[in-house]
Amino acid sequence: MSLRVAFTSRRLASRAMLRSMATAVPVNRQKLKIGLIPADGIGQEVIPAARAAIEALGSEIPKPEFVDLAAGFELFSASGEALPEETVQALKDCDCALFGAVSSPVNKVAGYSSPIVALRKRLDLYANVRPVISVAANPEDKPDIDLVVVRENTECLYVKQETMSIGEHGKEARATRLITERASHRIGKMAFEIALGRPRKQVTVIHKSNVLSVTDGLFRDTVRAVPRVVGDGRYDSVKIEEQIVDSAVYRLFREPQIYDVMVAPNLYGDIISDAAAALVGSLGLVPSVNAGDNFVMGEPVHGSAPDIAGRGIANPLASIRSAALMLRHLGYAAAADKMDKAVDQVIREGQVLTPDLGGKSKTTEVLDAVLKRL
Repeated sequence: MSLRVAFTSRRLASRAMLRSMATAVPVNRQKLKIGLIPADGIGQEVIPAARAAIEALGSEIPKPEFVDLAAGFELFSASGEALPEETVQALKDCDCALFGAVSSPVNKVAGYSSPIVALRKRLDLYANVRPVISVAANPEDKPDIDLVVVRENTECLYVKQETMSIGEHGKEARATRLITERASHRIGKMAFEIALGRPRKQVTVIHKSNVLSVTDGLFRDTVRAVPRVVGDGRYDSVKIEEQIVDSAVYRLFREPQIYDVMVAPNLYGDIISDAAAALVGSLGLVPSVNAGDNFVMGEPVHGSAPDIAGRGIANPLASIRSAALMLRHLGYAAAADKMDKAVDQVIREGQVLTPDLGGKSKTTEVLDAVLKRL
């Protein structure tokens, strides 16, 4: 499987500009307390890899102190609790965190609710920031793909208010979709801040207000109004575009270069960012952070992958990149650059890759290759 590629000092610059509103953690502190929540499936294989990469940074960051925490469907199956209160409280005492993956069942399970969705709400991690950047054979080339999906993390259909009733023609299922001006404004502001630091300075608002004129209409109008509400001309240099969500997905595959920063409600952002991962080869390459004003939690975009869990072939690169993105968000840009560069060298060389990228290497072999370059 051939990989699209492109990484240079420009790419480092693009990553460094992902967000100027970094979560406030003193860069000169003596230690960095990091919560680790492997959760389900391959999360238990890739989060230890991310930890090893962080430890390899040495003096690039404050001495890391790791706190192992429990959550997930496997925990729920064993204990009846998917997100223990002690996990939430422990995270409040951490500087940041890494979350692996969760195996949420497709059928309703009484008493179960996704712990990652709950954590985003409990810690007010209102933004899921997912950069999608390709890696090139020639490190001096400009990236073929260089975009960021900014997904609102707390509302939309993910408020999980569903009902079932019996109507004239049988069962009728209904779901509440919540879009608020407050949430739309702050996710829009984050998108503008990210765009402000990127070379193209463009925000594309993703919506379906031609059909959902009330909910998506509010999201669209609120995000477009951010420059006016903030005032002072701060975002005068940022170009505002908008795209109907179905057309956006089509154009994402046909002409991804038209996008810079895409901002979307929860459901659309979830779908678009996963689709964008196909442009760079695999979900196993794409990182993300769940960010709020006071906390950040890295999370690889891929799921728990039960089909390969325990086989030692999970791709650890998205989790390592998520750790780098987390550190960048906290202000440790040099350390993040070092991690990203090591990952990109491994991808560019193409000698040590997991099966999702057409290789035959094990998780530990890919990790070792990254560590050698660190």
